[in-house]
Amino acid sequence: MKSLIDEWKHVAGSKYVMGIFIAPLIAAIFFGFMFSQNQISESPVMIIDEDHSAYSRELISKLDASQYMKVTNVFPNRIPPETLLANEQAVAVIVLPAGLELRKLQGLSSNVGILMDNSMPSGLTGIRTAIQEIVTTENATLSMTRLARQGFNAQTSKGLIAPLSLQQRMLFNPTTSLVGTMVIGFVNIVALMLTAGATASIVPRLRKEGKLIAGGYSPLQLWLRTVPYAVLTTISLLLSYGVLKQAGGLRFAAEPYLFAVPLLLYSFSLSLLGMLLGYSAKDPAKAGSRTSLIVYPSFLVTGIQLSPLALPLFFQVTAWPLPMNWLNRILRGMAYRNGELATYSLEMGAMLILIGAASLFIGLLLLREKRKSNISSAGQHDEVKGLTIGSQA
Repeated sequence: MKSLIDEWKHVAGSKYVMGIFIAPLIAAIFFGFMFSQNQISESPVMIIDEDHSAYSRELISKLDASQYMKVTNVFPNRIPPETLLANEQAVAVIVLPAGLELRKLQGLSSNVGILMDNSMPSGLTGIRTAIQEIVTTENATLSMTRLARQGFNAQTSKGLIAPLSLQQRMLFNPTTSLVGTMVIGFVNIVALMLTAGATASIVPRLRKEGKLIAGGYSPLQLWLRTVPYAVLTTISLLLSYGVLKQAGGLRFAAEPYLFAVPLLLYSFSLSLLGMLLGYSAKDPAKAGSRTSLIVYPSFLVTGIQLSPLALPLFFQVTAWPLPMNWLNRILRGMAYRNGELATYSLEMGAMLILIGAASLFIGLLLLREKRKSNISSAGQHDEVKGLTIGSQA
């Protein structure tokens, strides 16, 4: 317990307490505000109307009325799309071909072109859906009108035109908000950097102060020193998630007191992994740089920017030793889908394995430290004994 009390005193007098609470909160507020409107509700589009008919003007009005797009300009003649999209004044160009109204009256199909600027895919959100809905509705309306002229009632006409109708629902994140993905990922990364950096410097600091083996060679005395960091990281992350829920619209359905269990396991595994990485560093200042070995992979392969299922199997496997991989899986499941705690025993078991593996390696490193100390002591003893014998002679 002496090592635990000593570490609490060190933490209380350091900048870590302020950093672990303020930095994730700033990240939550800043990125939450930045990505609060991550979708373009009305993407600007331009239309080339080569038909110049009443029907083409009616179709343009329907396109402009869509909640997903806004018609900014209508051009009477064909212009290269590269010219129209060059200055990012629009994200798509819709081409209404000549003879559109005439072919409609003749019962013939027409090709409506849509040319989209995919250099920034986020600007196209909803445009494909909007165009598809408008074209489908227009086709159904025209077909039902023709069938009605032939004596079919509305129900029969609908069955002939669309015997199957699709109804879809977006679950857990219906608005495709980035708060539950990118924003919370940035918050977790900030907390990871602070915690891993602080725990990586524990052993080099103790070695420099001559306290590393003062409490003996039991790994427990080092394990206890990670408790303050794990507890403070857990509280800080819960507080940051609460801020995102209240101010950023984060979907968080799990009970906080239940979610604290896997969060505490994550914090312990992260703290011990940070300690293991910085164990052999000669100076506390140099230990922090080693945490990049878990910071960058955690950002890339644990599901912050891209679903792990989209990654090759090799990269999915390399994410297993990273505590954040299991935290993100529990976040998506328990917090967003309101899953039971027992359902995620696999993820919590993986973090327990990481805690056990890190503790084992730290213990082996302490044994090596003990062996070196014994050899050094034996060498000094032999040297003193030789000097004593020489003086007697």
